[in-house]
Amino acid sequence: MFLLYLHRQTKFAMYQTLTFYHSLIRWLVLASIVYAIYRAYKGYSSNAVFSKRDNATRHWTATIAHIQLLVGIVLYTQSPIIKYFWNNFNEAIENFDLAFFSLLHLILMLIAIILITIGSAKAKRKTTDKEKFKTMLIWFSISLIIIFIAIPWPFSPFATRPYFR
Repeated sequence: MFLLYLHRQTKFAMYQTLTFYHSLIRWLVLASIVYAIYRAYKGYSSNAVFSKRDNATRHWTATIAHIQLLVGIVLYTQSPIIKYFWNNFNEAIENFDLAFFSLLHLILMLIAIILITIGSAKAKRKTTDKEKFKTMLIWFSISLIIIFIAIPWPFSPFATRPYFR
């Protein structure tokens, strides 16, 4: 009985830790993508050279987004909200808060990270500096819009969560 109690406590602690890190890494994703968009806009509008710093910004933005995706996938598999949703689908699908986290958040974030990945890969392979900046600017900007919609901000009409968990 004690081992079962210990197992439940460990799972709860892991879930809380994952929730905290998922919330924290969100800010890193947002900061890196906003910075990458800024660098891309600045480089594109001024016909700048695509520097090592620009390339590192492109690379690290995609990397941070992928780390967030991995933490999010693990969190998704451990979440009691998600487990409840899938075990009670017909009832739970009518609750928008449950549906948001179980489906909408997941799908939109996957799309955003796929777009970041495609944009990063395309920018890396472009031959001119202007094309690299333009590619980053377009793909990362679209991703940022999707991410803003999918994040459960305290002011969001879809689902609300605090700025930090």
